[in-house]
Amino acid sequence: MHGAPAYAEGFANYRSVNPAAPKGGRLVQGAVGTFDSLNPFIVRGTAPPFMRWNVFESLMARSPDEAFTCYGLVARTVETDDARTYVAFEIDPRARFADGTPVTAEDVLFSFNLLRTKGRPNHRSYYGKVAKAEVTGPLSIRFTFGVVDRELPLILCLMAVLPRHAIDPDTFEQTSFKPPLGSGPYTVTEVKPGETVVLARAPDYWGADLPVNRGSFNFDSLRYDFYRDVNTQFEAFKRGLYDIRFETDPGRWKTGYDFPAARDGRIVTEEIATGTPKPYSALIFNMRRSMFADMRVRQAMVELFDFEWANANLYFGLYRRNGSFYDDSELSSLGRPADARERQLLGAYGDAVLPQVMDGTWQAPRSDGSGRDRERLRRALDLFASAGWELKAGALVHRDTGQPFAPELLVGSKDQERLALAYQNMLRRAGVKLDIRLVDNVQFEARKQNYDYDMVPYIWDQSLSPGNEQAFYFGSAAADTPGTRNFMGLKSPAADAMIEALLAARAREDFVSAVRALDRVLISAQFSLPLFYTPGQWVARWRKVERPETLALQGTLAESWWQAPG
Repeated sequence: MHGAPAYAEGFANYRSVNPAAPKGGRLVQGAVGTFDSLNPFIVRGTAPPFMRWNVFESLMARSPDEAFTCYGLVARTVETDDARTYVAFEIDPRARFADGTPVTAEDVLFSFNLLRTKGRPNHRSYYGKVAKAEVTGPLSIRFTFGVVDRELPLILCLMAVLPRHAIDPDTFEQTSFKPPLGSGPYTVTEVKPGETVVLARAPDYWGADLPVNRGSFNFDSLRYDFYRDVNTQFEAFKRGLYDIRFETDPGRWKTGYDFPAARDGRIVTEEIATGTPKPYSALIFNMRRSMFADMRVRQAMVELFDFEWANANLYFGLYRRNGSFYDDSELSSLGRPADARERQLLGAYGDAVLPQVMDGTWQAPRSDGSGRDRERLRRALDLFASAGWELKAGALVHRDTGQPFAPELLVGSKDQERLALAYQNMLRRAGVKLDIRLVDNVQFEARKQNYDYDMVPYIWDQSLSPGNEQAFYFGSAAADTPGTRNFMGLKSPAADAMIEALLAARAREDFVSAVRALDRVLISAQFSLPLFYTPGQWVARWRKVERPETLALQGTLAESWWQAPG
């Protein structure tokens, strides 16, 4: 995306893999939730995310060791111009779908047209920027762009290649448990709807020796088991029913691994550093709802959350507070005054950034940690009062209508419910009646897709090269489109303009300034209650699986693991 690639033509493998890793064995992983489809490309239904990179392939592969660089996978060559007005690919003549059918340029064109018209909203948005797609030979295709967007060539690099001969466009948008056909390293061999998916190494997989694959996809079989809740999932791990666990609960990490297999070394626990921005975890206010249309109400709700108390009493002090949407990276605006480039970008949108955010002094509200901080309560009540809400007889009601302030927080897991209950108690001091609605995974995802909630928890994952997905997260057009990640309903001309600026930036320093400017706009919009993140990955694994010593930017990746000898 910016600068030069880390690897030269003809490189052997990524540095974050073990090219000598043995092949064979089975890796079992556990997930919380369920699934009702195997199609990861449509809005309808919930598909297991691992289908995308194990069964299907893209034209090129994204390097795990760089901010955003792509190397050849299904495509053998790529071509673009300095202005990035087009991108052209030549398909590797060795590329085959799992049934042995060669991959052609017609398959790529079919995939493009199908995903642009029937795919997820992000696909429709990204590929809608292409003015012309044309097959220029049996293995050659060219995409010409209709807008200025320097990320588009890389977005097309990551487009999934689907088999034209095996997909009916008329039924593509329907959920299905039929094992899909792809060109990737694995095929689906067993499905227990909602419970288990088993993948097996594709026979005669065509791309096994490509540099982007060497040292990855080492197991002959992958099994994914789904559990109803986190506690059941954790008990299954303790019994050896699956092999790797990425822990997210500080209490469990601190005290839960005191059992025989962990004490005697059969299970290894590791804290692994990451080089990407930390995930932004938050409770999202749905600004489509009238109760959260006023920023002062949202600010009051943030004031009433006592992070210091929660971190000390619920999470053993192991969390750090979110503040930036790109925490712990050069892209974060926290503690940094806006530079001249940022101020120029934001010049036409003066009201979109709070003064303390612009000068780098803003931080999430801090309490005295007592759980009863009177100053924070007073500020919250003042904000509510300025928005027309008053505390009467222990209840917060609207000054004109007498309507009680009683938002509903939608949660989909016991861990989310635990935090919600603590927040419910914090809000009670201000007379806010928070209703907590715990639903199953399918209903939780369906209501999120359709923005059917007052408040909802969500985690935005970011890379060191944010791009078109930012419009999917924060763009005005996404606010009214079901299935996007604009859960709060943000419609901000300033955010739209900053996203355009980061997409147009050529130099890394201009790009960083544009992202920081976007960060300032998002922080200032106050549409979320920033929660917390872990310093890195908390990983527990049974010793029968091993990982590379050198880490990827995101930490350790399961596709690079292998079964220990013996």
